[in-house]
Amino acid sequence: MDQLSDKLLIDTYYAAIEYKLEAEFIRMLAFEMKRRGLEAKDQRHSA
Repeated sequence: MDQLSDKLLIDTYYAAIEYKLEAEFIRMLAFEMKRRGLEAKDQRHSA
């Protein structure tokens, strides 16, 4: 997971939720976001 940029990780997290992927995958993404100190808020449209 370390190979994903922060932006790609966030985008992947929200896509996984949108497409209703497996809960375990979403939890794994959320855990990695927390580990990196990223907030689970919609940052896709930030400049």
